[in-house]
Amino acid sequence: MPHLHTDVLVIGAGIIGAACAHQLAQAGMTVRVVDGRLGGATQSGMGHLVAMDGSPAELALSSASMDTWKRWGARMNEADPACAHTGCGTMWIAANHDDMAEAERKQARLQDHGIRASLLTAQQLADAEPALRTGLAGALHVPGDGLVYAPSAARWLLTHAPPGLSFEAAEVCKIDAQGAALADGTRRNAQAIVLAAGLAATRLCDDLPLHPKKGHLAITDRYPSGVRHQLVELGYMASTQQREGAAVAFNVQPRPTGQLLIGSSRQTGESTSAVEPMVLSRMLRRAIDFLPGLSGMNIIRTWTGIRAATPDGLPLIGRHPTHPALWLAVGHEGLGVTTAPATAALLTALIQGAVPPLAAAPYAPSRSFNEAAP
Repeated sequence: MPHLHTDVLVIGAGIIGAACAHQLAQAGMTVRVVDGRLGGATQSGMGHLVAMDGSPAELALSSASMDTWKRWGARMNEADPACAHTGCGTMWIAANHDDMAEAERKQARLQDHGIRASLLTAQQLADAEPALRTGLAGALHVPGDGLVYAPSAARWLLTHAPPGLSFEAAEVCKIDAQGAALADGTRRNAQAIVLAAGLAATRLCDDLPLHPKKGHLAITDRYPSGVRHQLVELGYMASTQQREGAAVAFNVQPRPTGQLLIGSSRQTGESTSAVEPMVLSRMLRRAIDFLPGLSGMNIIRTWTGIRAATPDGLPLIGRHPTHPALWLAVGHEGLGVTTAPATAALLTALIQGAVPPLAAAPYAPSRSFNEAAP
């Protein structure tokens, strides 16, 4: 029975696990990535790269990632055009004067972190995105945001790393202080185990404070829509915090294929993958309200994804409170793609005992949660 040994065993090959493995290997460690190919949030998300400011810690983690994504993006596209990294920027749409006041506050928060953002009047917004409906109050333009096709990006991270990184498709059935037992009866041992398997991590570590948040997505056929930026309503932030029922918000991305990717919805506590017509219908109506031309487009595919969320909305990054060999990189909800680089850099520094690139306490798995999980 083989007991293959490496410095670090990473469980999960989604965007978070792949980024952590990439960074750990770059730091000189031998890394083995194990993934059961069961699917996860990376396979079903929007792939947005956006500086989010729901809290100071969220903004710190997302803003710390953006420069890395810009460096990775050009190399990814050159090696694999399917990564589809683009710097399209984000238009945060203000439907009314209250939204414009929030746009001003958001601009100040972003600029405090060195992130460029400019306010647009109603006419400037109409000139920049003429497909939007009339009567909108304006927008906040964040030009440094972008998007990427996350499954291809994760594959690039695993295949464009130092030789010390290896991958195998295998299902882990148990983790312990020495490593992991696989479903085929073999073991993979390591000095450190990184659990980066999203919501599936709860099957291997049942004390994680994670709960599911289900989301619906839809994609159109190819059209010359003229949409140039990721378009998100400023009410999107409130939708991410809703704890009961289904929350929907306008979020549309122009894909390099000429398609439009339409979101978003959130259902806290829902873990079934079935598309729900009522939720999908609400989401599409919301999108059409902002982009009337969507009503004449064919939707060629709809699907759902399940995000892993924590009670306070921040991921768990760091050593498990009671298992010294176990390190966590889970609970990123809808920001896993954006925050993968900073998550990887932070976790690598913690494992090495080095000075972390940003304050680690807000993401520590040992932290107290002020709000109970739903």
